[in-house]
Amino acid sequence: MSSQSEPIVSIRNVGKTYASGFQALKDVSLDIRRGEIFALLGPNGAGKTTLINIVCGIVNASSGTVVADGHDIVRESRAARSKIGLVPQELSTDAFESVWATVRFSRGLFGRPPDPAHLEKVLRALSLWDKRDSRIMALSGGMKRRVLIAKALAHEPRILFLDEPTAGVDVELRRDMWQMVRELRDGGVTIILTTHYIEEAEEMADRIGVIRKGELVVVEDKHVLMRKLGKKQLTLQLQAPLERIPEALAGEPLALADDGHALVYTFNTQSDRTGIAALLRRLAEHGIDFKDLHSSESSLEDIFVSLVHSDAPAPAQVRA
Repeated sequence: MSSQSEPIVSIRNVGKTYASGFQALKDVSLDIRRGEIFALLGPNGAGKTTLINIVCGIVNASSGTVVADGHDIVRESRAARSKIGLVPQELSTDAFESVWATVRFSRGLFGRPPDPAHLEKVLRALSLWDKRDSRIMALSGGMKRRVLIAKALAHEPRILFLDEPTAGVDVELRRDMWQMVRELRDGGVTIILTTHYIEEAEEMADRIGVIRKGELVVVEDKHVLMRKLGKKQLTLQLQAPLERIPEALAGEPLALADDGHALVYTFNTQSDRTGIAALLRRLAEHGIDFKDLHSSESSLEDIFVSLVHSDAPAPAQVRA
């Protein structure tokens, strides 16, 4: 039995190079904590799905090891796989089967004894109970995605992977799914999700990993990440518009906005001195008056964009 303090998923030095020579993953190491919601962010082609497929035993790694709830995914593949549920991106289901038949089959696939009460609970939680006798081909796209989640939960996994789970689904289903994710986590299921909806990661995740070009560039508690990498902006609404920033202020992190009617000052939240007081004095010296000011913090989206679109080498991994 694994102790609570041990990671439920331990990924060590995992690499993947395809026959074509394309290197999809480069020496990725990551521990997923038991009972957390971990969001893996990255642009298309960054390696998110490849990493998930390796942990789930669908793709073989070229190097490295993965242990899932105490089981090596290669040496003890069946035991490891029984601990994992996967909701893939693609809506690939047995079109001619009924909803009930497909979730019952999924449970049996992992050697779990029949448990109609559990399957009913899953289907009710996903608003699928009334559709249990419907053929999957007759369902809407949103309902088909619910069936994928039901299939992944049929064998009561302790680790659930959600690969772009809300891509292309309506707002109501998205809200329902996130409510269910929270309830699963409260019930002891560890959840790893990939998403393009950064606001979801910001709302849902305990920790966030950012993957870029096959490398994990940062792994951090969400709030720590935002504090470390976040910047604040002070926006000053000017009494009179400026055509350009005066030469004497050229060295300051200032930008004009709103057709010269606003001046934006960017500063690091980690710095002991923000420099705001000095800036305001200098503006007064140059006769630049303002009528209003407000500050704002960068969102997780700003941080994500700066990490994945930077041409600089990946920063050293940050560990929580």
